[in-house]
This record gives sequence, structure tokens and C-alpha cells, in this order.
Amino acid sequence: MNKLLIANWKMNPETLREAVRLARAEDLSGVVVAPPFVYLESAGKALRNAHLGAQDVSLSEPRAVTGEISPVMLKNLGVKFVIVGHSERRALGETDEMINKKVIAALKAGLKVVLCVGEPSRPMTRTKNYVKNQLEKDLAGLLKLKAKSSKLIIAYEPVWAIGTGTPDNPKTAAEMISYIKKLLKAKSLKLKAVKVLYGGSVTAKNSAGFFKRPEIDGALVGGASLNAKEFRKIWGNCFIKYGRV
Repeated sequence: MNKLLIANWKMNPETLREAVRLARAEDLSGVVVAPPFVYLESAGKALRNAHLGAQDVSLSEPRAVTGEISPVMLKNLGVKFVIVGHSERRALGETDEMINKKVIAALKAGLKVVLCVGEPSRPMTRTKNYVKNQLEKDLAGLLKLKAKSSKLIIAYEPVWAIGTGTPDNPKTAAEMISYIKKLLKAKSLKLKAVKVLYGGSVTAKNSAGFFKRPEIDGALVGGASLNAKEFRKIWGNCFIKYGRV
């Protein structure tokens, strides 16, 4: 399975000029660049090899809802991927029920969904139950929708590792990702060959340890994606050493 690397810029950079420069520097095969909404069109025009992604999407169809961005709007801007359920959105009050509606709306519009799941703390037994509960709620009704496995990507992001500089252990992360893949293949979902990425303080220094694990299909990169030189090193670890574009 080909690996995938997603650059989640979050609320960065501060200017359009910087955003375009960063997009050009990270325009690599196998990459999804996810800038803030205001930079989507300009960043998309700067990409030739990478795909354009969005950091969020509305949970409803286009209607009178101030400040929301519909999946159809994103698609018309050239967006191919959309991140849904990131832990930072959940921390702001986004529920599994809301996330489920976003997943369904985005898939119906033809977007590829990057669904983020992950536990706030360990031990492993509690972690598995927590993630299982998230997946069951976030993907409710997906079987009825008959969504293709290629349209769904899961990003396993242990919340305690995000932005802390303390990533998960690659072996433990691989165990969790194997467990997630097993859940996706179950009768309730019947989703095979779904990419499952790791996210949580990924850097050029530690990324090789994750990518050499065959269970891990790539990474969702936050802070390190704001440094083009650092991100390109992560890309090299992902694709040159342990994957193929």
C-alpha cells in the first residue's frame, strides 16, 4: 500500500505570500497540503504534485449557516481531502455525532475523508476501547452509504502526544493501528485496505521509526509541516526509505 503524508498547517502561516511559498516547497508526490481556508485557492494553484486538503468542513448541506464551508464549496476549489474530527476540534466541543455528519456529508460530495481518532491517555486496554467507541460513532451509517475504502483514511493521533514533543512509541503506535484496521474490516463496516496514519509530534528525527513499521501507512504532520526543510526530510524518510510514491 502506498504511503501518505499530510501537512496540517493549522492556523498558519500569517500571510498569503508565506502560504504560497510553503505550498511550493512541499509540493511533493504522496503529499496532501492542508492550509487554512483563506489560503486554499492560492495554495491549490501552487501545487503540481501534491493534493490539496482542507482542515475542516461543515456538517450540513449548503444553507443559511454563517461562517460554515460546505463540502461542495471545497470540492469546487480543487480540494481532494478533508480532515475531520481532529482532537483540537473535539476539544472545542465537536461531538462524535457532529463528526459523523461531517464524514457522511464529505463522502457524499466525493471528498476523501481523513478521520482523526485517538485517546487522551493510556493504558492500552482503555485506549483500545476509547478508539473503538470513537470509530463506531464517527462511522455510523457508512455501510449503508456504500463508501469505498479508498475514500476513507484514518489518522491515529494519541491526544497526549500532539504538540508535546513526546511522540508515541512506534511499536505501540503500530499495535494500535493494527487494531484499528481490524475494527474497520469487521462486519459492521466491511472496510478493507484503509490507510491508517500516525499523528502526534512527528519530526524528521523520529519519523523513520514510524515509517519502517509496515502497519503504519504514513503520517499526519502538524508543527513540523511549517518548516519546509524539516518536512522534506520527513518525506524522504516516508517515501525514499520505507515507501513508494
